[in-house]
Amino acid sequence: MDATGFLDATFWITAAAILVLLMLSAFFSGSETALTAASRAKLRARADRGEGGARTALGLTEDSERLIGALLLGNNVVNIASAALATALLTRLFGDSGVALTTLVMTVLVLIFAEVLPKTYAITAPETVAARVARPISILIVVLAPVVTVVRAIVRLILRGFGVRADADLHMFSIHEEIAGALAIGASEGTVPKEDRDRLLGALDLGNRTVEEIMRHRSQIEMIDAAAAPGAILTAVLASPHTRLPIFRDERDNVIGVIHAKDLLRAVEKAVRGEDGSLASIGDLDVVGLAMKPYFVPETTPLDEQMREFLKRRTHFALVVDEYGDLRGLITLEDIIEEIVGEISDEFDVDPGQPLKRGEGGDYLVDGAMTIRDFNRATDWLLPDDEANTIAGLVIHEAQMIPAEGQVFSFHGFRFEVVTRKDNRIQRLKVRPL
Repeated sequence: MDATGFLDATFWITAAAILVLLMLSAFFSGSETALTAASRAKLRARADRGEGGARTALGLTEDSERLIGALLLGNNVVNIASAALATALLTRLFGDSGVALTTLVMTVLVLIFAEVLPKTYAITAPETVAARVARPISILIVVLAPVVTVVRAIVRLILRGFGVRADADLHMFSIHEEIAGALAIGASEGTVPKEDRDRLLGALDLGNRTVEEIMRHRSQIEMIDAAAAPGAILTAVLASPHTRLPIFRDERDNVIGVIHAKDLLRAVEKAVRGEDGSLASIGDLDVVGLAMKPYFVPETTPLDEQMREFLKRRTHFALVVDEYGDLRGLITLEDIIEEIVGEISDEFDVDPGQPLKRGEGGDYLVDGAMTIRDFNRATDWLLPDDEANTIAGLVIHEAQMIPAEGQVFSFHGFRFEVVTRKDNRIQRLKVRPL
């Protein structure tokens, strides 16, 4: 066949084959990017709305190793085939120099039209592209399944030799970490308000935090002595901002019940307004008999589990004990909700003052009892809360002592100065980053 016949027939057939192979390469590259970058949550939402392509794409992403194996196999086959045809074509036309020309031409064509262009298009709308390509890709996976299975076995065998175990069901990030990361990115870019981020992260963290971290310590609990006169108990209950108060006998660790202000007031009304009622009859009230049975929970209970227990029991109040059964503190449903929505105050709450004040020099005047978590949420700092729950506890843990007023410490990239101390309790500190 002469050169004219070659250009008229073989040249155009080979060129058309190369063009088709490049289009297939672009399809595989774009499909890989779309299916790996697509959000499974968005695909799930589309599938729930009845989109068949999204449902298929969601199924394909369940086994990412099989999906990537099939796409890479298909992509490499068409790229190698197109390079081979281009080499044969250009070598026939230009002789030995055709090999170098093939390398240059195919590199440009594959890079622009088979890699960058389809991947850029796919990344702009990954869920839409993934839904469109899911069905043909599912057919490809079925066709290439035997080869992909052999390749996966070889890859796993090689990785095992290096001490790496590949698990198709092992996801690199949990769904909680994905949501937390998305919220962090949204907050840094200004698309998610800080308050919304804190609320959502607070809800996500309930399962990772325990009752001990947010409970009111036993030293801060208002309690009623069962041996006190009924009139004195009534006065204490009315003076308290709380509606539920524990009752103890002999010692504070011996809690025998929890009195509700409404139950006590109903009993007072019945005693005063009865047939023989008078103010003096208040002294005959059996306050202990009005008390509810105390509800005790371990200090290691996760917050999400404790919230479910509160809702299940239809109660809002629990006493916290350690592994020896000793009283550690108390927790309420409101305490758990505050971890999500922030501080909740009403007209009966006692204003303790600002637990956090910003100084002119960039430091913060902090209440020692303020939790590290609340401090981090307010300042966007990252003080560790693994070894302590409060700012004062962190300083004591790091200093390995109870500091005196005026002492200064530096750790975790921050400077801590003890401002006031009462007995063995650090009341106020100054904190600033180094």
